[in-house]
Amino acid sequence: MTSIDTALGRLSTLLGSGGVLSGADVRARMSGWGSQKPCEAGAILRPRSTEEVSAILRICSELGQPVVPAGGTTGLVEGHIAHGDELLLSLELMNRIEEIDPANRFAVVEAGVPLQALQEAAGRHSLLYPLDLGARGTATIGGNISTNAGGNRVIRFGMTRDMVLGLEAVTADGSVISAMNRMIKNNAGYDLKQLFIGTEGTLGIVTRAVLRLREAPQSQVTGFVAVPSYRNVLTLLRRIDRGLGGMLSAFEVMWKSFYDLVTTEPAKNRPPIPADHPFYVLIEAMGGDQEADQARFEAVLGEALEDGLIADAVIAKSDAERAALWAMRDDVAQVARFWPIFTFDVSLPISLMEGYVAEVEAGLKAAWPNERHVIFGHLGDGNVHIVVGVGEAGAAPRERVERLVYDPLEARGGSVSAEHGIGLEKRAWLGHSRSEAELALMRTLKAAMDPKGILNPGKVLGPAGRPH
Repeated sequence: MTSIDTALGRLSTLLGSGGVLSGADVRARMSGWGSQKPCEAGAILRPRSTEEVSAILRICSELGQPVVPAGGTTGLVEGHIAHGDELLLSLELMNRIEEIDPANRFAVVEAGVPLQALQEAAGRHSLLYPLDLGARGTATIGGNISTNAGGNRVIRFGMTRDMVLGLEAVTADGSVISAMNRMIKNNAGYDLKQLFIGTEGTLGIVTRAVLRLREAPQSQVTGFVAVPSYRNVLTLLRRIDRGLGGMLSAFEVMWKSFYDLVTTEPAKNRPPIPADHPFYVLIEAMGGDQEADQARFEAVLGEALEDGLIADAVIAKSDAERAALWAMRDDVAQVARFWPIFTFDVSLPISLMEGYVAEVEAGLKAAWPNERHVIFGHLGDGNVHIVVGVGEAGAAPRERVERLVYDPLEARGGSVSAEHGIGLEKRAWLGHSRSEAELALMRTLKAAMDPKGILNPGKVLGPAGRPH
């Protein structure tokens, strides 16, 4: 009997009815966002509590059985891919919002809570959980923590790391690390929660978290502008941030290629501004007085228009108009029109972005004259997404495209992953963004916390904790 059979025999008794999915129930699930491949895990485990997660990992550690943790499976770097000899541990049944504390402005949640569910629950208390991204309805808090998700409002509120006050995690041997701190300031010794934020379930599985909430904004003003040059984009960012006095919450840039894609059939969005400019920016501000903040926003954009920083602008006058502007930015699924695709999520100093993009585009065009690509992202924090279609799939074209994207990035001191993580897809390129000393320390941490290598094996650092 194999270790996985032995493990499933014991785990089926532990987890009870509905706690273990196998066979057709596993294959009925896709392996990830946009994938046409069914899940290949040996089985899917669905614990209902931290105690059950602890028991699962104790059994799997004893047997040397690999376990792959999964949240909403919306990740784009194959961080949750499980093979036939691995067990997928889904936290989908651990989806309770345990507490919203308006006085102290925090939430206590289980890791399987969808991001949107927390946003809505906080809103009912006139509070805001600031993290926001297109997959909000499916992405889970545990997945957000494991990848240190960023999203649309990083420029104002920071990454997920900045919103986690405390958490509970289970290590490879089943030990429960309960560091459910509820204070903003706690400088007592090592901040152990950082071991589990952004480490993609390779050091431990997050089961619960205490998350910082903010007061819900009393105003929300959204505008969409066309910009004639990248230099103007940079100047506009500083002008807007200064002019709004700290209210800027989103500065989302679309290159013309992306704007064209999301405003033409079969996309349902219609262009609010003519599609004959090189850059478009979705700008949002959150404040405390709708009328005054709207007037200030309009004044700042008016000055930018008079000075030639922007070529055209629209400002949402209703929630419906605001939603329509954001719908363009969120309609990333339109990239399926030139499938198969390769997706990238990179960051670098924004002053170097124009030269970087030009080099990548030139390299792609030289290699594949008929290639298609789009560029968009949270440029206010130096993060852009690049989606490339070259008309063919497979390891060879992928590696060639990756080199064209990552080599110019390394030369500029950028990161191969701004917010999506490393997973399987980017592990060969981790050395482009981390020094050998950093990689050595990562290997040491992995070996110390998961000596048998059972947690999300192969992810981030590669087999046996070594990057390829």
